[in-house]
Order: sequence, then structure tokens, then C-alpha cells
Amino acid sequence: MDIIYKNNVTPSVDKIIELYKSSGLPRPVNNKERIKKMYDNSNLVVTAWDGDLLVGISRSLTDFCWSCYLADLAVMHEYQGKGIGKKLVDLTKDEIGEQTMLLLLSVPTAMEYYPKIGLNKVENGFIIDRTK
Repeated sequence: MDIIYKNNVTPSVDKIIELYKSSGLPRPVNNKERIKKMYDNSNLVVTAWDGDLLVGISRSLTDFCWSCYLADLAVMHEYQGKGIGKKLVDLTKDEIGEQTMLLLLSVPTAMEYYPKIGLNKVENGFIIDRTK
């Protein structure tokens, strides 16, 4: 398996939806326009490819000097456990630099994963959930 990583290459909406469905990441996969808007308004995307197959993605919003919100980290189910998610996070961190903190909100099923790849759990956050 020869995984190729690319910075700031936004895949087609169809490829992104296929990846989300396979990964189990809950996203609005039945709303192509919403997925497109999510990526149109993100300014850091790192992808993982096995040939022409999109197998992983990291989507972030950042100012590149203070904070970065890693909004999506997804790896195709068949490719999970091979270090692709960690590599996507590492490449995202490389892009934002040492001055920038990286923050993400985890789905409940991934709470045990993130500490394994070097992220620290925080207790000082607040959220207003979306209504749709």
C-alpha cells in the first residue's frame, strides 16, 4: 500500500461523501450542497490517496498563527489502523506551524483514539449545538 498525501487538494463532493460513508463519520452525506459549502469555506485540507481512491481527509479552518479547528478527520474503514489518521493530523500540524494550537471536537466513538496519537483532552470548552 503506497499512500500519497496531498495538501490543499479538495476532492470532488462525491469522493468526500463516499469517504464519509465508509469511515463512519457522521456528516450530512445526503446533502451535496452542504458538503460542498463545508469545503468551500475551509482553508486547510490534507488528503490521503491510494491511487485514485480517496482514503483519508483532514479538513480545517485556521488563521495559521494562533488557532486551528480540525473540523473533520476521516479514514475509510478498510484503511483504519494503518496510521493514516495520525499522519493526516501530523501534516495538518506541520502546515499550521508551532505557534498554532489545534483543536477538534470528537465524535463519541473516537474519544479513545485521539490521546493515542498525541492529542490532549480538554475540559475548558463550551458549545452551542447546531439545530439542523
